[in-house]
Amino acid sequence: MAQREMMADTGGRLNATADQQWLATAWMMFGTIALALAGIFAILLVVARAPGTQALFPTQDFFRVALIVHVDQSVLIWFLASSGMLWSLAGRVPLQTTRIAFAGAAAGCLLITAAPFLGAGDPLLSNYVPVLDHPLFLAGLGLFGIGVLAQVVLYLARAAGTLNFGDPLRIGTFTAAVATLLAGISLLWTWADLNPAWEGKAYYEYLFWGPGHILQFAYTQIMLVAWIWLARATGRPLPLSDSRLSALLVLGVLPLLSVPLIHGLYAPDSAEIRIGYTHLMQYGNALASVPIGLLLIVSLIRNRGREVPQEQRPAHSALVTSLVLFAVGGLIGGAISGTNTMIPAHYHGSIVGVTLALMGLTYHLLPEFGFSRPEGRMACWQARVYGSGQLLHIAGLAASGAMGIERKTAGAAQELSGLGKAFMGIMGLGGLVAILGGILFVLVVMRACSHRPGYGEKDCDSPQP
Repeated sequence: MAQREMMADTGGRLNATADQQWLATAWMMFGTIALALAGIFAILLVVARAPGTQALFPTQDFFRVALIVHVDQSVLIWFLASSGMLWSLAGRVPLQTTRIAFAGAAAGCLLITAAPFLGAGDPLLSNYVPVLDHPLFLAGLGLFGIGVLAQVVLYLARAAGTLNFGDPLRIGTFTAAVATLLAGISLLWTWADLNPAWEGKAYYEYLFWGPGHILQFAYTQIMLVAWIWLARATGRPLPLSDSRLSALLVLGVLPLLSVPLIHGLYAPDSAEIRIGYTHLMQYGNALASVPIGLLLIVSLIRNRGREVPQEQRPAHSALVTSLVLFAVGGLIGGAISGTNTMIPAHYHGSIVGVTLALMGLTYHLLPEFGFSRPEGRMACWQARVYGSGQLLHIAGLAASGAMGIERKTAGAAQELSGLGKAFMGIMGLGGLVAILGGILFVLVVMRACSHRPGYGEKDCDSPQP
């Protein structure tokens, strides 16, 4: 591969060496397994909170343990494993060393999953990275973090020679890596400065506040890379030159230049640093996503009469639903007032927007990695099922939040009555539909990896906008 070769061509077809594809495939499968594990805990989570079945779980601890593992697997691990896939494709890295990084991250993921069944308890619902305050869980979290950061450093060490401002996919992948590395530096900086007298939830809340906000920039960047890639692959390229798209992606992480200033001015347990990072994400994380999202809408409208190629319909479905969910999450964010379930309604929309984009990119890359192409009704409907379930889930949470129902509660602690029960019932139904959509994604990927083209299903039979 030439030094300045594009990460993918104008039709979205991948340019990568065999070693890059091997490593990217490993990260892709790792992320899919993490999402499957998150789905198992999501089933327990929804059942523990929905009216009628919540009585089966009379204590808060079960709900909290399931919530912690679900969040860490479905956000932190799934997103960063997908980032690892992109970093593998964007630059040549030493394969033997990166295998060690990958193995460490994978071992950490498995330890996080197993920890609750090996005696780990004491759930602490700290923002961004909730934890079980137990050595096994914390060791798993540390192993995963070290593995990911090692992959980031190995990629960045060789990335400069491959950067091309005419390739927004490569630029966006690079900016996501820079944001992830900054999150790691922020974590170490906070840990070194944090008063050791803090314990329990307060300690982890302060520890992960800055790094968690920085990671949101990385997640947004990988979503935008997936949007641009899928728009090309489905014949709906964004109406802007590649160099200008690259400039927008760089603009998306420029606010992170303030990270050293925030850390230098304020103590990690101060109100000022919390406000500083909140404002950083509020006003900085939309600089690239809003204009690129609007460009994507323009492209979809312009090409609404153009039929999507049959083989790209699953990816197209994921792209459209990703855009819708991310926009809904952003709109709800502007209506937040207080610490109620409006907050999880907002971040579920944003997070699911990223998840759907990565699902679509996985569908597109499976045949590029030598597997069967996702086809048939299951693949075409998966994103719609998952997205519609999440919209119901979000609607229930948002309506409940408007009534003042507190977040991070379950069972009798919610004090549900009347409309509150109805809205939380909608939340539970939506969650179950979304879980079904998540299961369908895992099944589609598993079937594609089994090298059985077509799966014996009928093709998608309705044109897409």
